[in-house]
Amino acid sequence: MVRFLVGVAVGYVLGTRAGHERYEQLVRAYHRAADHPAVQGAAGVAQAGVENVIGKVRGERGSGDA
Repeated sequence: MVRFLVGVAVGYVLGTRAGHERYEQLVRAYHRAADHPAVQGAAGVAQAGVENVIGKVRGERGSGDA
């Protein structure tokens, strides 16, 4: 999700002629959003879920090799 938002921001900056001031405004907005506790919490939950899935996949592969 964060990469998507960064891509949108970069595309917007490259596609407009708003200049450096608008770019700085977008960067500040991105940092505010990325540092928000709700976003941090969601990122932690997502990371834990991915690690759980990876752990299960590795465990299944390990048990099938023996």
